[in-house]
Amino acid sequence: MTQPFGVETGVRSSAGASVVSAPGDDELLTGEAVALDVRPASFLLRSASGAIDLAVYLGSLLLAILGVTSLLADSGIDPALGQALSLSLVVAFLVVAPVVVEVASRGRSLGKLAIGARIVRDDGGAISLRHSVIRGLLGFLEIYLTLGILAFVVSLLNGRSKRLGDLLAGTYSQHERVPRPLPFSATMPPELLVWAQTADVAKLPDRLSRRIVQFLTQADRMTPQTRERLAQELAREAAPFVSPLPNVHPHAFLLGVSVIRRDREYRGLMLERERLARVDPILRGLPNGFPDR
Repeated sequence: MTQPFGVETGVRSSAGASVVSAPGDDELLTGEAVALDVRPASFLLRSASGAIDLAVYLGSLLLAILGVTSLLADSGIDPALGQALSLSLVVAFLVVAPVVVEVASRGRSLGKLAIGARIVRDDGGAISLRHSVIRGLLGFLEIYLTLGILAFVVSLLNGRSKRLGDLLAGTYSQHERVPRPLPFSATMPPELLVWAQTADVAKLPDRLSRRIVQFLTQADRMTPQTRERLAQELAREAAPFVSPLPNVHPHAFLLGVSVIRRDREYRGLMLERERLARVDPILRGLPNGFPDR
């Protein structure tokens, strides 16, 4: 059958299996070569997080300096000692405090909690004290000494919105807040009933699957031009995972693919539940009728 929505984006091997391109900047590969779907925090989210943290640490520093100044104003302490105390407060609030907060919260801060992000290693693992110290020292340079200009420019030019401290420490800000799933119920289009009986639809990447479901749930509220364009784009991305390709409209094609994957995954979950129910008495039971034997 011909494909009405353009050329396939994947390459098929001689055995008919799809060969998917290498993962992008926002995908991680495990040791078993399985691509994990992760989302780095966008530039705007990182800017908002940095602004919140900046306000918290600078505000705390100013309050501490005012408090120390008021306490030492009438004590007649040497001005050099007062300057040393002020410098110690700057280091404590702008360097030590961010490091301690990141280590204690495993990569979070008040700003990152607000946007739903966490600092992780480039391989997705938790950061250590070494990573936080590098980020804290470089953060004092690129955020406070340059008024955030250096961090702003470097993050803007980086694919994962990394600042200089992230580049040297090997970390990035991972967006962990998952959007609420949209309700989705659909039936197989009549023109695809025969095709669905023999169609082979492989598991779609998580990001592509979410985009297709979002499109199908919001298609009725889109303009015809936008709906047609998105349907063509998503159908081209999903084509390498489907065999054979039906000669139908892209919207119907996406609907058929979603219904097949939904039903197949539901049957898989039910089969797994049945198998666990069969072995549950064995797992929970005691050997040889212990203790009543």
